Amino acid sequence: MKRITLKRLALSALAVHVLLPAMAAAAEPIPVVASFSILGDLVQVVGGDRVKVSTLAGPDADAHEFAPSPQHARAVLNARLFVINGLNFEPWAQKLAKSAGYKGVTVVASIGVKPRLRDEAGDSHDAKETGQTHAADADPHAWQNPNNVVLYVQNIAAGLAKVDPNGAVTYQANAAAYAEKLKNFDAWAKEQFATVPVAKRKVITSHDAFGYLAAHYQIRFLAPEGISADAEPSAKHVAELIRQMKREKIRAVFVENMRNPKLITQLGRDAGATVGATLYSDALSGPAGPGSSYLKMMQHNVTQLLAGMRLN
Repeated sequence: MKRITLKRLALSALAVHVLLPAMAAAAEPIPVVASFSILGDLVQVVGGDRVKVSTLAGPDADAHEFAPSPQHARAVLNARLFVINGLNFEPWAQKLAKSAGYKGVTVVASIGVKPRLRDEAGDSHDAKETGQTHAADADPHAWQNPNNVVLYVQNIAAGLAKVDPNGAVTYQANAAAYAEKLKNFDAWAKEQFATVPVAKRKVITSHDAFGYLAAHYQIRFLAPEGISADAEPSAKHVAELIRQMKREKIRAVFVENMRNPKLITQLGRDAGATVGATLYSDALSGPAGPGSSYLKMMQHNVTQLLAGMRLN
């Protein structure tokens, strides 16, 4: 009996020795790459301790002009999940995945979002008004409406569940809890904006990144640049914008964190307006800044927009 017991103990020890590395491997966080900082934050919220998130275009970086390096290609290759925005926001992302030989799962976070479209004049409008659906026509900044971000986190949760089925319940619960936070933020933001008459809700920003926020909260945004830095403003357009600012007494002028402030500062000076605090549009701030997470970014932007619009 003693010999059998010792044999069993030996076999149990061997089994534990074999299983421990496998258990440790299973406990390793899932490597996930997000194309830009806002998505990186959302992935971390949904994934929690089960994920290790790397972001390509980091805080204060312009994802429109991002140029991936070989290091970024290696990060994508080693990931099990690659999360991108879609809507032609970062056309370099899928090219990067292909050139890196990435074979994992890709999540397009904006799937299910009803895109707002850009017409030839640069105005943003709802897709149903024209029937246009091509991604090149879409305004990609869908996260500026918190209701769209509910879809983002649901899509991220589904993608994480594909590569880590054991964590599916956790991912779904995290996404649902965050959706409640988004709902609460939206209710707060609506209350705040309701304190400013619609006629005064006019804002000047660096580029057209706030179309979804504008439509959702009934704000009119004007910008010298288009939806990306490639759309350089003409002298005629800038002059027309200055005249409009003077005529309509628009004093809410803001520069964005990933934009050169020179043009917007000059525009404000010529129109007799003072540039307000920095807004965060396409990228989060660094950890010490006021927009270090999506919700902090949105709360900061709402607060600053209110302060500016009350000067109109």
